[in-house]
Amino acid sequence: MARQKSLIREYAETIVFAVLLFVVIKTDVVQAFRIPSGSMEDTLLVGDFLLVNKFIYGPTIPGTDYKLPGIRDPEPGDVIVFPYPSDPSKDFIKRCVATEGQVVEVRDKVVYVDDEPIDDPIYSKHTESNIISGKRGPRDNWGPKVIGKDELFVMGDNRDNSSDSRFWGFVDKETVRGQAFIVYWSWEQEIEDPRLPAWSWEQPAQSFASLTHVVGYNILHSPWRVRWSRIGRLIE
Repeated sequence: MARQKSLIREYAETIVFAVLLFVVIKTDVVQAFRIPSGSMEDTLLVGDFLLVNKFIYGPTIPGTDYKLPGIRDPEPGDVIVFPYPSDPSKDFIKRCVATEGQVVEVRDKVVYVDDEPIDDPIYSKHTESNIISGKRGPRDNWGPKVIGKDELFVMGDNRDNSSDSRFWGFVDKETVRGQAFIVYWSWEQEIEDPRLPAWSWEQPAQSFASLTHVVGYNILHSPWRVRWSRIGRLIE
């Protein structure tokens, strides 16, 4: 009997440890993130699933708002995940373009930092040739503005189709969740694809049937919907 209790205790401790390890890793080390829009094309595509390194900028102690020291601060060129300033319940992903104390300006689609052009064709692209004046909107002409203390200026790589710092301001450096570093899965979704339904405990049979249909559909179509060449791609 004592041996059985000891064995049960060992299993229980193993399960508790595994759960705690999962929580710590998810909270402090990595986070999964799915790309919902085309604002980071062609670096990231709709349907890309990413892992985000939460340790590099400083992990948050679970259950608190206290942030431990990180390896380094966000730097220009980093692809970062952060809560959308206008709605912190949503996560956004953009590229850090400039940091505290730097002067940023957009002139006729070209981005200048400290009066030097930084547009890199490897990262950014434009889908529209027309130029919008600063009086009509900030997309193609913005600033110059000095980035405040502990703030970041971020942009989407798809410059003509991105809601970013040009439209809603700077990002608080302390709120940044982490740096995106690898694509672990990529799925090309089409308009007619079925979506995962919200589970209803009032209609469990119908919910299960809908879930089974979506999973089966995805398995059936996976050979030509999965972007196999993108899996394992490092994010630069």
